Amino acid sequence: MKKIIAVGLCMYAAVLLAFAGGAKETQADDGAVTIGIAKIVQHAALDQVEQGVIDVITESGIAASYDLQNANGDVNTAAQIANKYKAEHVDAIVAIATPVAVAMASTITDIPIIFGTVNDPVGAGLLSTTEHGEGNITGMSDALPIHTHLSVFKEIAGIETLGYIYTSSEANSVTAIEQIEAACAELGMELITQSITNSSEVKQAAEALAGRVDGVYLTTDNTVFSALPALTSVFEQAKKPVFSADVTGAMEGGCMIASGFNYYKAGRATGEIVVAVLNGTAPEEIPVRFMTEPADSDLLIDLDAAANCGITIPESYLSQANMIYENGVLTQK
Repeated sequence: MKKIIAVGLCMYAAVLLAFAGGAKETQADDGAVTIGIAKIVQHAALDQVEQGVIDVITESGIAASYDLQNANGDVNTAAQIANKYKAEHVDAIVAIATPVAVAMASTITDIPIIFGTVNDPVGAGLLSTTEHGEGNITGMSDALPIHTHLSVFKEIAGIETLGYIYTSSEANSVTAIEQIEAACAELGMELITQSITNSSEVKQAAEALAGRVDGVYLTTDNTVFSALPALTSVFEQAKKPVFSADVTGAMEGGCMIASGFNYYKAGRATGEIVVAVLNGTAPEEIPVRFMTEPADSDLLIDLDAAANCGITIPESYLSQANMIYENGVLTQK
């Protein structure tokens, strides 16, 4: 009987360790510090952020082990991950994307939290200002030049009616609506929006919009990008262009234009904040980092997608692009 109970307890413990949808990946190297890195969902851009963080910490000479978690797009799972990190009292937490950052901040006050790729940390309630961190929280923002993006989209594709698909539970995507509405008003474009709650709804949302708009604009919505091929296939069939604010997710084709900062570099910027905190700087002393340098950004032009839509890309933009997708191949300058 004792043996049966012991086996049962071991199995129960194993289930607890795997609570986050089997997302737990721990890299253990007997390091001096343990760092929890959690992301809202797995896709190329957020994977690059995660890798950039780890690379900078490694290069700094800090010995560390990592508890890597993926919330699989579920805010309840994000809250469970936060409780796990709190119980284990990891040395620092990296929260990638707004829903995860909010879950961590709502649960943990005594462990440094460094957020990454949070579009509007003030609007999300993480901070009251971006001039400095507060309490145990600071990080990196991926605020977008939305007006510039839409101005370019209208110039190149002649957009009169713009579509926007967003996740209703992602604060950064909801916040972006006001900026998109303002830009559309200034540029003389009509805006039609479509909200989703999870990645399985992306294709249906795209189908609902494709016949009503001249093109669709995508901000850095993690749930949308986790199902990007479903969206681009719909707009490819409709011969309507896609403008993406996430270059990493567009590197396999389908988005006529992708303009945004480099997510690996964003991860490295986030990692630099983590290193500073681990070396003794209080989060409240560190201002929010914005990716505003020209070297931080990429421009991708997909000539296959443009040709499918019957659109010619002006040479002035082709010369600026550091990535060209043509004949199914991505070339980087």
